[in-house]
Amino acid sequence: MKRKTSIILWIIAFVLTLLIAYFQYITGPTHPINSTEHLNGEIVSYKLPRSSNNSSKNISISIRTKKEDTRASLSFRRLNSNDKWGKKEMKRDGYRLVTEIPSQPCAGKIEYKIKVVCNNKELELNKCKSIVIRFKGKVPKIFLMIHIIFMFFGIMFAIRTGMEILRKDGNYTWMITCTFVMILFGGMVFGPIVQKYAFNDWWTGFPIGKDLTDNKILFIVILWALAFFLKKKSKWWAFAATVLMLIVYLIPHSAHGSELDYKTGKMKNKYGCSQIAGPSSFIKKTKS
Repeated sequence: MKRKTSIILWIIAFVLTLLIAYFQYITGPTHPINSTEHLNGEIVSYKLPRSSNNSSKNISISIRTKKEDTRASLSFRRLNSNDKWGKKEMKRDGYRLVTEIPSQPCAGKIEYKIKVVCNNKELELNKCKSIVIRFKGKVPKIFLMIHIIFMFFGIMFAIRTGMEILRKDGNYTWMITCTFVMILFGGMVFGPIVQKYAFNDWWTGFPIGKDLTDNKILFIVILWALAFFLKKKSKWWAFAATVLMLIVYLIPHSAHGSELDYKTGKMKNKYGCSQIAGPSSFIKKTKS
């Protein structure tokens, strides 16, 4: 009976972890904008990116239309810069209208908007709101997968630990250890490795920066370090760590993350310098 109950609790912990991961994905500022809009009898569908996983390559932007005489243009500029809006006509490729946004340095951001014209009527997609895309360096899949696996199972073990603590005579000690180890390696070992490849920085959280994602990880690691080292004194340290960790994961992933300030050449969330693309290089890429 105990074994059957334990299996059921593990399944519940796994499902809850999937829900948390999905929530983090759909609420984050890098989640693509997917929608369909209508213009004078024309149906325009799109999935517009807000993140690029390879800062050395241009990013393709496309929308789907059916009428051959429907036209569209892309306006874009570097975020929070003194740039004027650049404009590119989107070219037709079957049912799609496509163009590209020029690549940017790591943590560089571009804001863009798309205007569609059909039978002399205009429509600016996404309710006339500009879309922001952030560029990241290419992260080797092996490091990214290890980071994700450690963090995923760290959350699952944390939830399962909280459940076990509430059980009478629960065997939770080894779960606390496993949770701490997975959170520690996923967040403080492979997390910085991923961060280095993506944004050319090992760490942008406290005390040298204010990256919200890094600070979330740091807070969670501290919680489980306390739970691990104080587990013999009280099991409620681990229970508190579980509850507080779940609250922290209500904060969308990548919110207030790394961003390059084009005016100063520094990271906005860190007190240090980073690579910057000057106005001339941006203009050159825009015209090409």
